[in-house]
Amino acid sequence: MSETYIVAAILASAGGFLDAYSYIVRGHVFANAQTGNIVLLGMNFFDRDWLGCAKYLMPILMFVAGVLLADRMRIKLANSALHWRQYIILIEAVVLGAVVFMPVGGGADLIANTLISFVCSLQVESFRKVHSISFATTMCTGNLRTATEHVSLYITEKDREHLKAAFKLYGIIAFFVLGVIIGSLLCRALERAGLIFVIIQLIAVFVLMFIDVERSEKKS
Repeated sequence: MSETYIVAAILASAGGFLDAYSYIVRGHVFANAQTGNIVLLGMNFFDRDWLGCAKYLMPILMFVAGVLLADRMRIKLANSALHWRQYIILIEAVVLGAVVFMPVGGGADLIANTLISFVCSLQVESFRKVHSISFATTMCTGNLRTATEHVSLYITEKDREHLKAAFKLYGIIAFFVLGVIIGSLLCRALERAGLIFVIIQLIAVFVLMFIDVERSEKKS
């Protein structure tokens, strides 16, 4: 179930929502990907602005911590009662629940965006394939590149599987954009409480992952 399109679509829309949330509610920043933070870290280091360095280093380190945690959980919880990705989803929901109650502005925004970076790193490390196609749920650059590569391969090889893969990935990008749109609407209306929408999405994914897709397909 963790590699099905419905889970990928929900998580991609959640990723888009988180970007909209961090931008609209938490100081006009994008917390999902770390390229911008790394660039700004380098610029602040050049300017010898050590406080600025700390500001951008924190989310980078939390992103790294999230990747490490997700990978260790994959190994340690392989034989657990729940799928290890379900534990990841629960951690994401709890962390975002804490962010909902944080005040807006100042140091609280820095902590909130750092925690969102942590959540995104957990998600991007844990959910990496849809129908055996590599993709990301919290950013679009890699998806856009891979989708367009499949288009090029279809032009060369005339294999419709490449075209199907391309449309699936373009669809994931569309769901990400849909999440941005919904996030923009709810965050402007509800401010920090708008994040509850993502928590609901994560709970839906947690429940969906109880479905054994392979067993259902064998029975059919």
